[in-house]
Amino acid sequence: MKFSTVDAGDSSEELVVGPPLRNPFVYDLKFTPAEKLKIALMSVTVFPVRLFLSAFLMLLAWPFAFTAALGRTDFTVEPQSWWRRLCDLSLRVIMRALWFCGGFHWITVKGERALPSEAPILTLAPHSTYFDAIPVTMTMGSIVTKLESKSIPVWGTLINFIRPVFVFRSDQESRRKTVEEIKRRARSGGEWPQMMIFPEGTCTNRSGLIRFKPGAFIPGVPVQPVVLRYPNKLDTVTWTWQGPGAFKIFWLTLCQLHNPIEVEYLPIYTPSEEEKSDPDLFGNNVRRIMAKALQLPCTDLSFDDCQLSLSQGPLRLPGNSSLLEFNRLVRRLGLRAGVTGKVLQQQASRAKELCGGDSMDVEELAQHLNLPVTDALSKVHRLLDQHGDGRIDIRQYVIALSVVCRPSKSMETLKLGFQMYESEEDGPVVQEDLDAILKTALGVAELDLSVLFKALDPENTGKFTYDQLCGFLEQHPDFAQECFVSARSRRVPHTNGCNGQAHTKKDN
Repeated sequence: MKFSTVDAGDSSEELVVGPPLRNPFVYDLKFTPAEKLKIALMSVTVFPVRLFLSAFLMLLAWPFAFTAALGRTDFTVEPQSWWRRLCDLSLRVIMRALWFCGGFHWITVKGERALPSEAPILTLAPHSTYFDAIPVTMTMGSIVTKLESKSIPVWGTLINFIRPVFVFRSDQESRRKTVEEIKRRARSGGEWPQMMIFPEGTCTNRSGLIRFKPGAFIPGVPVQPVVLRYPNKLDTVTWTWQGPGAFKIFWLTLCQLHNPIEVEYLPIYTPSEEEKSDPDLFGNNVRRIMAKALQLPCTDLSFDDCQLSLSQGPLRLPGNSSLLEFNRLVRRLGLRAGVTGKVLQQQASRAKELCGGDSMDVEELAQHLNLPVTDALSKVHRLLDQHGDGRIDIRQYVIALSVVCRPSKSMETLKLGFQMYESEEDGPVVQEDLDAILKTALGVAELDLSVLFKALDPENTGKFTYDQLCGFLEQHPDFAQECFVSARSRRVPHTNGCNGQAHTKKDN
């Protein structure tokens, strides 16, 4: 896979960077015996006290938030009367006391926060925990949050107080209205409270910055990047899609003597005219600046890649799978829209008819997909270029598409692969073809499958059936991960294409 980067002032290229070594949506929390003993002691001494005080302060904050929200409308900002200012001040004090009781004794603030008229939007990253609410309560800025938050007892009232913009993620119309509301507030000339947006759109483990959603950058107004750090030796705050649950995070964090947090306000970023018309470019350039301040890599994984990167089963994708990049590209090209199991079967039948030993260059692939030759399509072609000769097997495109569209149905993808490669219905495939099917389905170039081949074919016939493979995978559900570990132990990791060609930065 090839990479290119863009200078912050150069808008001629898109920022494309590789995934970090760790899956950003997974967090594995481990403890030493000494840490376990400390948590056990804190659980029966400090934790109950902190829990009681936190609950008391939350309940104490509720009437102030409820009172301040009386008489509000969704489209106008009410005058800041003396009693509303009193409620606001009281809430700030109560919330600061709440975090203090939770072990956040000192909050280090670097830089200077801009005025709403200077930067209507603050972009915060990385978003890694619900404790990211700390800088929100420090400023009482508005946020964009999921609609479900509104119904949370007590906490929902506190969220309503800061005048959030609610979004229902599964409703496209709701997303459109959310963007329009962000634009309306951001262009009000400082009339509305400053908006605090986490452009990643989901929590990660802070191993890198995932792709920013464009919502904060569509208005085309100056933004102030804000970076967050939790420099505790034992990280108990990280809350991701796969890892400790919400209550466990809360319990473990309250069992720490002290939980440091750093909030750094970076200089205001004013977009160029080109960035105003291209929110993705605007977001990429802001992300690059924030990543540099955090000394973290960027990755083109996004919220929409969670399901793919967290897929389970015998063909669970490794963190360096090029299918993550393939997924981003086909989504950008519109090739994922409307893809169902029936559509994939039709594409597989067509691919089998076309593959009488022939392969496709990028122009032929474009014609096959009824698309123009673009940079994104060329990248898709290079990812599938097994031999580095500028030609691909269209069957491998169908396999890769099946994986990204149906990440939880890996066995159906393998069945589809066998149907395209077998010479007769329900017949066997040869070793070379099975090797191509598995490497394409995993998005890796180098994978030692010798143990698999030997187990499936003890008589060394060189032929394999789908039923044989299914039986093996039922008995060895972690075979792919074992292969990755074995491969890493023999070589230095590097970035791979989908099928057999290893690309390095020298390819640029």
